Amino acid sequence: MNSQEEGRKEVAVTQANFQAEIKDENWLWHLRFRHLKFGGLNLLRRKDMVKGLPLIEKPDSICEGCILGKQHRETFPAWKSVRAKAPLEIIHSDLCGPMQTPSIGGSHYVLTFIDDYTRKTWVFLLKQKSEVFEHFHQYMDLVENKSGYYIKVLRIDKGGEYISNDFLRFCWEHGIHKQFTRYTPQQNGVVERKNRTIMDMASMLKAKNFPNDYWDKAITCAAYILNRCATKSV
Repeated sequence: MNSQEEGRKEVAVTQANFQAEIKDENWLWHLRFRHLKFGGLNLLRRKDMVKGLPLIEKPDSICEGCILGKQHRETFPAWKSVRAKAPLEIIHSDLCGPMQTPSIGGSHYVLTFIDDYTRKTWVFLLKQKSEVFEHFHQYMDLVENKSGYYIKVLRIDKGGEYISNDFLRFCWEHGIHKQFTRYTPQQNGVVERKNRTIMDMASMLKAKNFPNDYWDKAITCAAYILNRCATKSV
């Protein structure tokens, strides 16, 4: 075999290694939307929110990436609370971490903010817990300047990152009421469920055998997609 034939064979092998063909279109859309459940895909279709999205039929088989990435504890009793009647009237927040593996950017924590009225979600990647107050200040300036509304209530747990003297003084000076969840952090249902959904969608790493230190990319991608999907709460 001459060198030219060997080169063609090497290129063919390389192309074959990188080729990923999904024959079932239902699974293809499931993967495109980062393991979004099939009911959620059909909701997008019924509301004409995605061009070219066909009617999705739930396959008989299971998604190994979803099974591995979506294992969780039993649910906690929900704490029923009053819904917001305007944007920024109630903001839910929670801090996840530290992660077992630092991200490629050196982050260890994920800070989440959710507007109760619209259920729009913002995520910030933090290297240390002490950065929570700084990122809240940035978040407040961003959403208030863009929306014309003002944050009235911040619903959080009693984590030390939220009850520092600087944070408490800042909220008092800006008329922001801190509403602490009762008993356990899991009863802060809105943000806890959203965090679990984001982490579930981040299971795309397991499905594609990506290194764990890419979790920050998976989480920001999941939040981007969820902000463009329909939700039963709205």
